[in-house]
Amino acid sequence: MTHYFSEDEVITSVSRLTRRQLVTYIEGGVVKPRRASGGYVFAQIDIARLELLCDLSGDLELDDTALNVVVSLIDQLNAARQDLAVLARAIDHLSPETQATLLAELKSEQQSSR
Repeated sequence: MTHYFSEDEVITSVSRLTRRQLVTYIEGGVVKPRRASGGYVFAQIDIARLELLCDLSGDLELDDTALNVVVSLIDQLNAARQDLAVLARAIDHLSPETQATLLAELKSEQQSSR
């Protein structure tokens, strides 16, 4: 069961996060908490993302524009990793002969692109 955190709990647990920053991140769509009757509620993954945002904006002094670009790139990288994991699981279910054919084709493509 997923535990959700209130805005106050998030502000307390993410030490460098201000309420103003939290509102900015939500309004900008960088963090997408769930709506509840008492306001927003945040999953553990939201808290981890907020900690990353604070690190990027604080330690690296990224402005909002740069922060949005970096977060977008991180999201794209994570999506690509998930796609590769799905592809790897699908390949694992292929016959050994088909896997060997696929591996040979991949090696051929890799050599021709160099």
